Amino acid sequence: MLDTNVIIAALRSRRGASFALLELVGTGAFELVLSVPLVLEYEDAALRGRLALSARDIAAVIDYLCAVSLHQAIYFLWRPFVPDPKDDMVAEVAFASSADFLVTHNLRDFRRMPELGVAAITPALFLRKIRHR
Repeated sequence: MLDTNVIIAALRSRRGASFALLELVGTGAFELVLSVPLVLEYEDAALRGRLALSARDIAAVIDYLCAVSLHQAIYFLWRPFVPDPKDDMVAEVAFASSADFLVTHNLRDFRRMPELGVAAITPALFLRKIRHR
């Protein structure tokens, strides 16, 4: 489960753990889980994120993520659960999919995730975990 800020960081720079994780999506290194609201949030954030990518490039990335990810329907909303209302959809997908990890740069807002049985961790820590399996 990747938070929007991880996707945006990966699209901003080819350096760092966020980009390394984005490169691993679809390779079997981990499963990415998405919901319709989360995909729309990824797209909205990327389009307003002043990236060095065209709208067409962003659409291609989003389309790829949708093609290789597990799709999770949300039947129960946990709102409000985290301080930022846009982050609630990330928490809901992580919980509904029984994700082990929610990967984010924003650990503070997701400090309650253990209550849902999900660990919030940074991209660098998640990358280390999947490389050492």
